[in-house]
Amino acid sequence: MHRSDTRIAWAFVIGLWLAIGFVAYGTWDLAPSPSARVMLLIGGALVLIYNTAAIMAMLRHYREDRDFMYGLDIQFMDAARAAKGK
Repeated sequence: MHRSDTRIAWAFVIGLWLAIGFVAYGTWDLAPSPSARVMLLIGGALVLIYNTAAIMAMLRHYREDRDFMYGLDIQFMDAARAAKGK
């Protein structure tokens, strides 16, 4: 489960970078001035940096508490499976 969650988180990061790049490319000519373009690029870069850092911190936390968090998930899944089988 941890490996799957990690892959999904990195897929979201890559998707975010691609989406921001696509929007920047697609709207480049719509900016009214060069200074507006610079401001938009700075804003997009800040969004990318902070979101990437947040997901990296989340993954680090998951790695530190993996046994506790996923152990509870496994216990609940086993209990649900046992209750369904009765």
